[in-house]
Amino acid sequence: QVQFVESGGGLVQPGGSLKLSCTASRSRFRIYAMGWYRQASGNQRDLVAEITNDGTTIYTNSVKGRFTISRDSDKNTVHLQMNSLKTEDTATYYCAARREGYEYKHWGQGTQVTVSS
Repeated sequence: QVQFVESGGGLVQPGGSLKLSCTASRSRFRIYAMGWYRQASGNQRDLVAEITNDGTTIYTNSVKGRFTISRDSDKNTVHLQMNSLKTEDTATYYCAARREGYEYKHWGQGTQVTVSS
């Protein structure tokens, strides 16, 4: 129901920065919020950050002060600026979109972020 184009993953040293971007298209519903999840090997997929149409943001505690989520609402594009990256940020990052009042059910294909020296 929703197509995603994700970009920006890669390999970076600890303390470095990366910016992830994602554009959603062909949605059959009005997208209320977009977010980024991540899944490290052997772990569950967890929410990293979310931003709603009115600009309300939430972050998981481990990334507060380091990551910033932003959104171009008219284009259904979301960005995740990741600074001061740590090895524990290594994971596959997934873009997601949801309707108001609903949980996330629509996901991108994922982009790998590896933080290593």
